[in-house]
Amino acid sequence: MAKVSIVGAGSWGTALSKVLADNKHDVTVWSILEDEINMLREKKEHLTKLPGVTLPDSITYTTDLKQACTGMDIIVMAVPSPYVRSTAKSMKDLIADGQRIVNVAKGIEDESYLTLTEIIQQEIPQSVPCVLSGPSHAEEVGRELTTTLVAGAEKKEDAELIQNLFMCDYLRVYTSSDVLGIELGGALKNVIALAAGISDGLGQGDNAKAAIITRGIAEISKLGIAMGGKQESFTGLTGIGDLIVTCSSMHSRNRRAGILIGQGKTMKEAMDEVQMVVEGVYSAKAARGLAVKYNISMPIVTSVNEILFEGKSPATALAELMMRDRKPEGGSVDWNPNT
Repeated sequence: MAKVSIVGAGSWGTALSKVLADNKHDVTVWSILEDEINMLREKKEHLTKLPGVTLPDSITYTTDLKQACTGMDIIVMAVPSPYVRSTAKSMKDLIADGQRIVNVAKGIEDESYLTLTEIIQQEIPQSVPCVLSGPSHAEEVGRELTTTLVAGAEKKEDAELIQNLFMCDYLRVYTSSDVLGIELGGALKNVIALAAGISDGLGQGDNAKAAIITRGIAEISKLGIAMGGKQESFTGLTGIGDLIVTCSSMHSRNRRAGILIGQGKTMKEAMDEVQMVVEGVYSAKAARGLAVKYNISMPIVTSVNEILFEGKSPATALAELMMRDRKPEGGSVDWNPNT
C-alpha cells in the first residue's frame, strides 16, 4: 500500500482518488475550497464535478496543504493548468528532496511556453516531476469504463511505480520516457478540440471533423518533434488517441466551448456556460507562439487564436482555411515521371 495525495479536487482528481483508493492505497485529497472538502467528506461524492460517482470511505479530505505534501510516496498534481504554478509555489517549502509529483493536468503556460512538469521543476527544484496522461474523461473513469493512459518519467522505475499504483481491470497504464511529447500532445489537442467544436457549432459534419483531427495531429506532430518529442507519442495514446476523444465527446469542455463559439457566443460567454476551466483557451496563445519560434506552419492553431483573441468570425476563419494555397498532403512528393 502506498501513501498518495491528490492536490486538486476537480473531476479528474476526484476520479483518480477513487481509482487509487479502490486499489487499496492510502489516499488524501486536498482542495483550497473548504466547502468542496466538506461536501466530499460528508457526501462521499463530488456533487457538481462528478455526480453519481460514490467515493470510497477510506479517502481522507483536507484543506491543509502541509498534510497533503508530507510523507507521501506520490503526490498527484490535479489542479487546472492555469493554477499549476501558483499551487507549486505554495507547495515548495513542504516538499521533500526526491518527492515524485505526477502532473495530470494538460496545458502550456502562456508567457513562458513551459509545459506543466517544467513549471513544477522550476518552482519545486527538489522534486521529481512525472506525468500521467491519455484519452480519459473523468466521467467515464469514475464509472469504471475501460480507459488507457501513459505514465511518463525520466527514470523507468518512476514510470513503472506510477503504472503499478494506478493500473486496474478498467484502467490500463503504459510507460514512456517521453515526458515532453506526452505533455505537448495533451496540451495541443485541447486547441484542436476547440476548432472541432467550432466546426460543430457552425453546422459542419463528420467530414470536417475528420479533417480537423487529421490535419490537427499533423500540426501537433510537426511542432512536437521539432521541440524534441518522439513521433510515437503523437501517433499513440497521448497524441492521436487523446485528440480523437477530445474532439468527439460531449464530455470535452474544449469541444463544448468551441460549439458555443461556433454558434456565435464570445470566448468569455462560452467559458462561463461550460463552468469549468477550458484549458485549450489558455494553451492557444502558447501554441501559436511556439509555432512561430520553431517556424512550424500551424493554420488550425492560428485560426483558433484569431477567433478567440482577434475577433475573427468562425465562418470567415473556416473559409480562409479551406482556400489557402494548394499543396500536397504530405509535403514534398516525388511524382513518377512515367505516369
